[in-house]
Amino acid sequence: MAKAKTQYVCQNCGYISPKYLGRCPNCGKWNTLIEQSVQSSPKTHDNRSSRVNFRGVKTEPELISKVDTHKEPRFKTDSEEFNRVLGGGIVPASLILIGGDPGIGKSTLLMQISGQLSHHHKKVLYVSGEESANQIKMRADRLGVADSSDLYVYPETDMESIRNAIEKLNPDVVVIDSVQTIQEPDIQSSIGSVSQVRGVTSDLMNIAKTNGITVFLVGHVTKGGTLAGPKTLEHMVDTVLYFEGDLHHSYRILRAVKNRFGSTNELGVFEMIESGLHEVKNPSEIFLEERLKNATGSSIVVSMEGTRPILVEIQALITPSIFGNAQRTATGLDRNRVSLIMAVLEKRAGLMLQNQDAYLKAAGGVKLNEPAIDLAMAISIASSYRDVGTSPTECYVGEVGLTGEIRRVTRIEQRVDEAHKLGFKRVLVPKNNLQGWTAPEGINVVGVSTLSEALHLALRKK
Repeated sequence: MAKAKTQYVCQNCGYISPKYLGRCPNCGKWNTLIEQSVQSSPKTHDNRSSRVNFRGVKTEPELISKVDTHKEPRFKTDSEEFNRVLGGGIVPASLILIGGDPGIGKSTLLMQISGQLSHHHKKVLYVSGEESANQIKMRADRLGVADSSDLYVYPETDMESIRNAIEKLNPDVVVIDSVQTIQEPDIQSSIGSVSQVRGVTSDLMNIAKTNGITVFLVGHVTKGGTLAGPKTLEHMVDTVLYFEGDLHHSYRILRAVKNRFGSTNELGVFEMIESGLHEVKNPSEIFLEERLKNATGSSIVVSMEGTRPILVEIQALITPSIFGNAQRTATGLDRNRVSLIMAVLEKRAGLMLQNQDAYLKAAGGVKLNEPAIDLAMAISIASSYRDVGTSPTECYVGEVGLTGEIRRVTRIEQRVDEAHKLGFKRVLVPKNNLQGWTAPEGINVVGVSTLSEALHLALRKK
């Protein structure tokens, strides 16, 4: 009898080593290599090595001009927020991965989407490896989708059984909750390992692409906030969505970090209520509803999240440093960008910030990472440092250069229109953005060319 071979597989990146290593040479993580047995499988296995659909038809090379595209390029759900994040709807035969913290609402979101699709005559198979059929039914009752005639539930963890159920039922959409609980019987490793996750995802990808079935995968996240399993998991799927939020607050944010069929900057906002997730049509009102009128260190920025303008409050707290090195802390903002803006303020605006601790935050739990937020950050910092409040009916848009200039930004018309809708009376924008368009009546658009000029206008004592 031949001796069983073993190999060591990194649980973070999937690197394979013939011997144990304390540190993975590929990703640099420590103590992530786990021993796994290697068993050779026969080559003749129901055509798994090539793409074959359930009818036994193999894929063949063909002219791109002869390729028959879907008559229905996208199908929509009843949730406008969900459609927006996906780029306008669900693309048939796509593989979509949704990740998020435990208890954030991933299963709730997909159950609601499954119920909506079934009401639009789409046959949906909901596969759960974590719950029984009774538990799934309880959630469906709470969400009001238990009466769906085309929604099937299947509590199973064996990939071969799931494949047979998909072949028999031939659904339009399959939901796998979650991919880390499904086991590929041909792979001799524990459930949730790198080999299992890769094998299951590869099998589901073949099912989706060869049979025109849309597959949703729920993925667990690590303590660092990244999707558990190998990084190749994110490369294999078409779309990666993150469902974010604070468990102590009711608002949730759905964000696309990869999308082959749309923008990766789109953002959807939901509110978790007793009957499920309720989409928020105007998130700007939520982000601004608790703002204090005369507070210092506060400014409003009109940020673009994909095609949607959102008004967000940027808060700053500047205090003298007790220790030798001043602290720089940022929540929802890039810490390096904060340090850069503070350096420009010190050099170009004469603010002595090197001995000041700085704490900055984007209120509402949203993450901002575009150049147009620079001016609002700088005004928040200067407002807190000088202890002078900004006007509650004023907002700021602009990129700050290292020489103190205010540089133009994109989609200035949409930003100003959104500020006008929410009742703002004045907005400071880059001077070069004033050309070629007309501001709506009722809002004063002021162009600024330098950071010093913007600070003078924004922080004048009222």
